[in-house]
Amino acid sequence: MPSKKHGLGRGLDALLPVEEQPQGTREVAVALIRRNPRQPRSGMAEIELEELAASIKEHGVLQPLVVTTGMVPGEFTLIAGERRLEAARRAGLEKVPVVVRAASEQERLLLALIENVQRADLSPLETAGAYRQLNDEFGLSHEEIARRVSKSRVAVTNTLRLLRLPEAVRRALAAGQLSEGHARALLALPTVQAQAAAADTVIRKALNVRQTEDLVRRLLGKRTTQPAPAKLPPDLRALQRKLQEAFGTRIDLRRAKRGGTLIFHFYSDEELDALADHLLGAG
Repeated sequence: MPSKKHGLGRGLDALLPVEEQPQGTREVAVALIRRNPRQPRSGMAEIELEELAASIKEHGVLQPLVVTTGMVPGEFTLIAGERRLEAARRAGLEKVPVVVRAASEQERLLLALIENVQRADLSPLETAGAYRQLNDEFGLSHEEIARRVSKSRVAVTNTLRLLRLPEAVRRALAAGQLSEGHARALLALPTVQAQAAAADTVIRKALNVRQTEDLVRRLLGKRTTQPAPAKLPPDLRALQRKLQEAFGTRIDLRRAKRGGTLIFHFYSDEELDALADHLLGAG
């Protein structure tokens, strides 16, 4: 059965050409496949790996891995499918199905990033680290990164800003003690010391994102927000989520008796500029 296509980016087929293969896929020894040095994901959930290994032991690898030819003749470098490869090793498979593609260093990173974003496998910090590599090492602008991974420039810029957080806050974000929404709100504070102290308060008091934003406003000497509006019906909540994903920032959708309002939140002048570009069609 053909694998389901994801609607993200241009897709593997458009980005990389398949090397000449009559069969399309081939079987390759697991021992000859090397990990992608450009893999943005830093860890894998142990339980998920064991479940996948059990499935592979029973059914085999249903979706081929994507590889490119390695530096050593006869070896291959993995582009996409790191979890499948590790699970296949645990399941005791000697060979796995692969599709071989030609790929540059930039394409290896980009394809690994795209596959993981498609599968929602990367944490916010792992995604930010991959974006930074594309920007610093390969010279891709925020606009170019956004286009290649089908995100808005606002979302790319906001994710990269997470790397400015102090180490203690980044650890809390990586551990799941803080969400990306918490972290972005904390970035509005002017110093890393203030960000770390506020993060500690958020964790100790188990504040949600809206409460964190109010805390930041108080620390900045600003008025806090009005009480939370009434809950939206499911269809409007779904629309609000889609808008937030498209613009890469928190958006409040409020209905009135007639019409309503959309409120875009931003936490820096840089975010405001990126939002304005996106709304005006420049991003």
